[in-house]
Amino acid sequence: MKLYTKTGDDGSTGLIGATRVAKCDPRVAAYGDVDETNAALGVALSACVNEDVAEALRSIQSELFVLGCELATPPPNEPSQQIERIHIERLERWIDTASSATPPLHNFVLPGGCEEAVRVHLARTVCRRAERSVVLLAGSTKVRMEAIVYLNRLSDLLFAFARLANHRAGLPDVIWSAPKA
Repeated sequence: MKLYTKTGDDGSTGLIGATRVAKCDPRVAAYGDVDETNAALGVALSACVNEDVAEALRSIQSELFVLGCELATPPPNEPSQQIERIHIERLERWIDTASSATPPLHNFVLPGGCEEAVRVHLARTVCRRAERSVVLLAGSTKVRMEAIVYLNRLSDLLFAFARLANHRAGLPDVIWSAPKA
């Protein structure tokens, strides 16, 4: 099978269910941003020294693939798999575990610290963009609430994992302070 089909040379792409839309369609932007989040997690994984975090990120990558397929399947079609409440609850457990292992948070934190933390912070910001794209899509078509909640919770988890990486590396959070005039 060839990697190129030439069917998108006109600026369109196929959704699951054979519908074709412009590559700038909000649905394509949403699942494209989810795909970019997945790639950013791959970048974070390449610097991950904490096996528990790495294992979680690998599981999340598979779930993001499911979410991308869900977003690429327009109504009335139904995707074969979907993000469910159980996936969100697992993210919440991971957030609680990571947060309980780090000092209480009293300040805004800037992205920084060890390489693992910085890469996870970058993945978090990409995830926030994906969330915004999915919310935008939900303004014009049916999107399951679980998709939005999952991305919101994932960005929280990535923040917690970045703090955890710095803590385990013996580095403090990079605290934001107001610029002096």
